[in-house]
Amino acid sequence: MNNYLLFGFIFFAFYLNAQQVDCVDFKSAKAEISIFPKKKAVGGFVNYEFKILKPVDSICFDAINMRFQSVYLDGRNISYSNDGKKLWIKHDFKNDSTYKLKFNYVAVPKKAMYFIDWDYDDGNKQVWTQGQGKYTSNWLPSIDDMNDKIEFDLSIEFDKNYEVIANGKLINKETNDSTSIWHFDMKKPMSSYLLALAIGKYHKKVETSKSGIPLEMYYYPKDENKVEPTYRYTKKLFDFLGAEIGVPYPWQNYKQIPVKDFLYAGMENTSTTIFADTFVTDSIGFVDKNYVNVNAHELAHQWFGNLVTETSGTHHWLQEGFATYYALLAERQIFGNDYYYWHLYEYAQELLAQDNAGESTSLLDPKSSSTTFYKKGALVLHLLREQVGDKAFKTAVKTYLLKYQLKNVETKDFINEVEKSSKQNLNAFVNSWLKEKKFHYEGVMVSLEKSLFIKAYLNINCEDSNQKCMDYLTDNISDEAKIKIISKYPNLIKKSTFNSSLKVRQAIATHLTEIPSELKPDYESLLNDKSYITIEKALFNLWVNFPQERNKYLNKTKDLLGFNDNNIRILWLTLALVTENFEAENKQVYFEELTNYTNAFNGFEVRQNAFSYLQEIKACNDTCISNLKQATTHHNWQFSKFAKAMLEQINTHN
Repeated sequence: MNNYLLFGFIFFAFYLNAQQVDCVDFKSAKAEISIFPKKKAVGGFVNYEFKILKPVDSICFDAINMRFQSVYLDGRNISYSNDGKKLWIKHDFKNDSTYKLKFNYVAVPKKAMYFIDWDYDDGNKQVWTQGQGKYTSNWLPSIDDMNDKIEFDLSIEFDKNYEVIANGKLINKETNDSTSIWHFDMKKPMSSYLLALAIGKYHKKVETSKSGIPLEMYYYPKDENKVEPTYRYTKKLFDFLGAEIGVPYPWQNYKQIPVKDFLYAGMENTSTTIFADTFVTDSIGFVDKNYVNVNAHELAHQWFGNLVTETSGTHHWLQEGFATYYALLAERQIFGNDYYYWHLYEYAQELLAQDNAGESTSLLDPKSSSTTFYKKGALVLHLLREQVGDKAFKTAVKTYLLKYQLKNVETKDFINEVEKSSKQNLNAFVNSWLKEKKFHYEGVMVSLEKSLFIKAYLNINCEDSNQKCMDYLTDNISDEAKIKIISKYPNLIKKSTFNSSLKVRQAIATHLTEIPSELKPDYESLLNDKSYITIEKALFNLWVNFPQERNKYLNKTKDLLGFNDNNIRILWLTLALVTENFEAENKQVYFEELTNYTNAFNGFEVRQNAFSYLQEIKACNDTCISNLKQATTHHNWQFSKFAKAMLEQINTHN
């Protein structure tokens, strides 16, 4: 297809969607579906109710590669057409009239609904969905246009031995010999990309917010001891955001569900956040990688994105910038003001690097990077609040949400409310921070340097004096400042430097890779730290630096797994295999265990670690290569890209 035809097609498709939104108001959808995991299929009956705003001779639903039968309009059989992308209903639809459409469908989704671990006996069998960027119309006939908000009520039939979770409140559950039907009720409309379900073997913990909202926190039965660290601060985050935003949480309940091999960190489906199970953690893992920020970010989206939704990608920052900013405000309540300013400073550094690379874009450019939408968006809100004051800012946010609740918004809708509450003309602000491509780093730093913490960090400069640096490392300065010195001058680390916090000790493990013999006992103490990252780095560096002590280090760390990606265990197996005179009788067992981590029933993070180490020691055998070929078709594009690159590298060297 040439470019002119392609442009014409895109324009026509956009015109159809825009025209339908103007002419048809879809009110509700009641779906009664069954899911067949072995066949990777879904199907059932859907009942849509809609009102005609302007006379039309047809309506359509987005429906990717679906089969239809029994299509009824107001109870009467009606003809339809299905082109593999849309279901078309042709009829003389009258102005100001309400209609009911019912149909039966079957789909075998290629994306948006994922069937995990059903191809073999082992594994963590799940079904879950991801609508944003993938489109719900792959598994349910719906309206992809986010400007069309519909009240969805799902009834889902599945094996009774599993738990089914979806948007809304579970109002009934019917069970027969082998299956159950879960009936969920939503009270308010939402864009179809926010429709979601998750199925698996779960238990749940329930708390209640100050405002009376049930907070349902799901977990795998084996992870009962990880519930508290995984969901730590959930209630505090929820209560803070409700108070800070000034608008009550808009949905009936709030559910959070970890799933295997998720595409992103988390997804803010209406009342039902799905997140990657790599964030499920114990108390040690919490130190280095926890769910708190993702938790707060997806929760903030329940207002910014779900209650009010962008009209198009041009205004994507109204969702991601706001969620990033409010998540940081919530974290400030827990971790303090220095934490808040430090992360804004890190955002500024990332944006400066993007600007220096010539890759900066306007915040209103729909093709902007995630760095721009999320981090520049958050910084802009910080600066805007600083300019207009707390009272005007909070009044504007509250008015904006209440005025446009359950509607779609553009940037001007928010800015107008800020101008009204502050009585300021924000044209200059909008031009500089929203419209211009350039990132005004100096302007950001003027704001951030109002923090004494940031100012003190920036004042740390010991390039002219090693002694000054060494004094800093034992002085009462921030961990971030000490890490700054250690990263630049690891040779200045002394025994006294080890008498520091976990974060600073982790920096030592990261940056001091050539270990002086006089620091060996202190460095070995890093293996006792309550940090999986520190232990992983310290184990490797000690193994490299002191070959004569390798057996000792391996014996000390033999039973450690690490994070959910088994980072320590996989490194340990690799080192055990290449260490001479270490448990020769167990080499084959260790090799089989490492190779086994490449199998598809493991999470993709575990598999990627195992593939990488096997490639590093040139031990990717036929089983490994077979698993690698399977990985090239994985639904997570980053993992499949990694697998394709590694496979190509192996083929090149063979």
